[in-house]
Amino acid sequence: MEFDFVLKDLVVPISLMIIFVLYKFSNTVKYFIKLIIFNVSFVVLPFFLIPYFLIRPRNVNNLLTIANIAKHVTKVLGIKWILRGEEHLSKNKSFIIVANHQSFLDVLGITYIWNVIKLLTAVSKKESIFIFPAMYLAGLVFINRNSFQGRDELNKAMKMLKKDNVKLLIFPEGTRRNSNRIHEFKKGAFYTAIHNQVPIVPLVFCSYLHFMDHEKKIFGEGKMIINALPEISTTGVKVKDIDDFMERIRQQMIKVYEETSAEVAESSNLN
Repeated sequence: MEFDFVLKDLVVPISLMIIFVLYKFSNTVKYFIKLIIFNVSFVVLPFFLIPYFLIRPRNVNNLLTIANIAKHVTKVLGIKWILRGEEHLSKNKSFIIVANHQSFLDVLGITYIWNVIKLLTAVSKKESIFIFPAMYLAGLVFINRNSFQGRDELNKAMKMLKKDNVKLLIFPEGTRRNSNRIHEFKKGAFYTAIHNQVPIVPLVFCSYLHFMDHEKKIFGEGKMIINALPEISTTGVKVKDIDDFMERIRQQMIKVYEETSAEVAESSNLN
């Protein structure tokens, strides 16, 4: 009987020890544990903050509260963020931030720099409002991304945000792809910027491939460079010019992406 009690008392510490050993020596186990940590932080945490959000619903400062808590996950996951071009993000004016989208970790990177931007919200597809109702209360913008209705919703949102000098983050590639390149852009962010006459600030995340590979189930530790480029004015840009305007910005981002990705890869190899 006493032996049974001893065994029960040892179940938890032994289990934790096994998990710790597997985490240290199995890339696959480390990969899934880090995914769980991320999801708990970014999916579960906002639900606990709902009572606080109800005090000031749809206020973008709620998103800053989430960011200030969630950014500490960075240390647990072993990622070091380096922000370049901070001065382009800290201006007290409204603009649209267009960023390349490789991974869910882009969201973590944004939380790290949120205090620099301060008044910021982002765009998400309307279907996900049922999964993240707390984020609606926090001030996230939900739109129907696959219709002209979505473009109208985005324009109306930007018109309101512009009054309060709020920045809007959009991933113009749409679906995230960790394929080591910046894919073709969708036009929504650029139509919105031209229509509302707000500048665009490109934001470039370097490649994650030096420490994370979804196919191989690898999620190690590494350095990430986030590069904010100088704002690009939409003054005088016509809708008929949107394809050239959009591609010019994309090419600027590709150049920076390739340079910074090579830099972190070389640094990783030296370490």
